Amino acid sequence: MRIALLIVAIVLVVAVSLGFLLKPEPAYTWNLPESYPLPPVPADNPMSSVKVELGRHLFYDRRLSVNATMSCAGCHRQVLAFTDGLAQAVGATGAIHPRGSMSLVNVAYAARLTWANHLLDRLEIQALTPLFGENPVEMGMVGREAELIAILRQDEYYSKVIPLAFPDDADPFSLLNLLRAIASFVRSIVSFDAPYDRFLHGDTSALSASAVRGMTLFFSERLECFHCHGGYHFTDSSTHADAVVESAGFHNNGLYNIAGDGAYPSDNTGLFAITGERRDMGRFKAPTLRNIAVTAPYMHDGSIATLDAVIRHYEAGGRAITRGARAGDGSRSPYKSTFVKGFSLSDQERADLLEFLASLTDETVLREPRFADPFAGSGPAGVMPR
Repeated sequence: MRIALLIVAIVLVVAVSLGFLLKPEPAYTWNLPESYPLPPVPADNPMSSVKVELGRHLFYDRRLSVNATMSCAGCHRQVLAFTDGLAQAVGATGAIHPRGSMSLVNVAYAARLTWANHLLDRLEIQALTPLFGENPVEMGMVGREAELIAILRQDEYYSKVIPLAFPDDADPFSLLNLLRAIASFVRSIVSFDAPYDRFLHGDTSALSASAVRGMTLFFSERLECFHCHGGYHFTDSSTHADAVVESAGFHNNGLYNIAGDGAYPSDNTGLFAITGERRDMGRFKAPTLRNIAVTAPYMHDGSIATLDAVIRHYEAGGRAITRGARAGDGSRSPYKSTFVKGFSLSDQERADLLEFLASLTDETVLREPRFADPFAGSGPAGVMPR
């Protein structure tokens, strides 16, 4: 009997050491205020803490680029609400993207991803473009898929954690699982602790009198801001786990009206580039306004430098460019949204509106260790110096 028990004990120890008897991880815990909805999560890529942490390492790993100089975080810096501060994103080889890097904060709630693709709604699929896209090159890993797999298998950290993150896979070292892990980390970046949120939950001191006046202006029919930037996520392109109908808004805001016929620059025509429908000329997704004060410059091409200038753009009902190849009065564009009709503000009202927009900044998400670079200082063996 003792021998039998000893044999069972040895088998148990060996099994645990090999990972055969790992306890199932408890359901992932979202760090959300009680009144906010859960984001949607694909059934084939459920959230888990170990997968999110794996994704964090991959997100910051520069070896995922062709010359080991750039990680996903190169275009999505935490301190800037996971944008990069550039008008247009720059890839690992120096190629310039026609559009700016969108914030990844609360992207789990985005009904559609990127600036101008009404078909793209999964982070796992979206991640293929920066990794393997060629026009422009971002990470530049097309044709180097085997190198990525080798990193996953040979790196001391990844070789141990990937089987834990994907315990049901016969061979978990795959590009699909790399994408799933990165997507899981990005989904975990949620932000609902701005002064505005605290005000909504009863802390009347969270907003200044000026910000409260600005909030009233923002949600007024006079300014129309909330039609494109409403809801808990401050965009009309949003969804959540229990959504019955999802919203996916794309709008022409009168940024260009080249030659007076509504045209946009040929490398930035919005949904028109996909649909070929003239009515889609210049229609781009309305980005979230959460953390907007730290995500300058603005618009899809970074062509407006400050929030004050953005407000003045909407006051005018569109932008007038008086000279050069892009000359034209955006306020007269035949494709401009009916919500961009123009309005008049006093200096005080403009200051109040700016104060309210500043209250949408969640300082916590900008410095939260769970979202930070795990390689800052020292990291796993084989990781390029940061």
